[in-house]
Amino acid sequence: MTAYIDYVDNTMMLAHFKMLEAIRDACQTEGWTILRYDSNLHELIMMAPGLSSREQIFCGIYCYQDHDADYYNLAVATMKGYVAANAFLTQPGISPVLGVPAHNLRIDYWLAVNGQRLNVAMKVGTPVYESFGIGKFFPYASPGQYPQPLFAAGMLSTVSATRYSEITHTMPWKGQRNNLRMHFNDGSWKTPQATPWCSPTDASWVLPILAHNCRPTEDTYALYPVILYDAKNIYGVLDGIYHITGFNNVSENTLVIDGKNYVVLQDVSRTSFGDYFALELS
Repeated sequence: MTAYIDYVDNTMMLAHFKMLEAIRDACQTEGWTILRYDSNLHELIMMAPGLSSREQIFCGIYCYQDHDADYYNLAVATMKGYVAANAFLTQPGISPVLGVPAHNLRIDYWLAVNGQRLNVAMKVGTPVYESFGIGKFFPYASPGQYPQPLFAAGMLSTVSATRYSEITHTMPWKGQRNNLRMHFNDGSWKTPQATPWCSPTDASWVLPILAHNCRPTEDTYALYPVILYDAKNIYGVLDGIYHITGFNNVSENTLVIDGKNYVVLQDVSRTSFGDYFALELS
């Protein structure tokens, strides 16, 4: 896996257009196949090879904006297939398309890509922190039992006209959010629960207490995997996204755990103990 840490601005084009280019270039460098890049529509569809280099994992991103409303956003999705003649929204088995508020002037970004997924965090505006992920997660099942463990995660549940300064949108990793979708064997895309935040209405679980109240041991911070589940099954774990406590912690802190590098990031402008996650960079 390779991480790309940099920024884009509006020197040559609007920053969110340039962000799409940066994603395209990074994924292509890491062995993804660029199936479509439309510089007029600002639309990108790619195929990841999987960690085995023998898979076909389809992901797409496009830009949408409104100058009068002052929003400049990305839209992300994961797909089950690709047909060259089809429009973005009619690709085979496409997930719900999820919006991600971005910016037209400058975007600082952390982009982590491997053979099966793309995780991205962006600092925009005032600033606030936005994040998304598309691709495949690690399933707790064999390929025969669960052949397409795909996910799509954005900051918005739809491609809505939402500016980064809007205060209610939230990161997808945080419990049970409509902006995190998982592909099921019946072909549907549903919203799973996600530990250790879980659902705030699920009183039978104590893990929400963990997400908001855990503390580091002396100077050692623990990472908790984001596990996807529902009332009947535990399906798998996200690749490269972890809960980390916000206790004595701030966004853009970096840490090394077991030889791997991570960056700490917050949920938009929120800074309570349970509002942080760690993005794996190596």
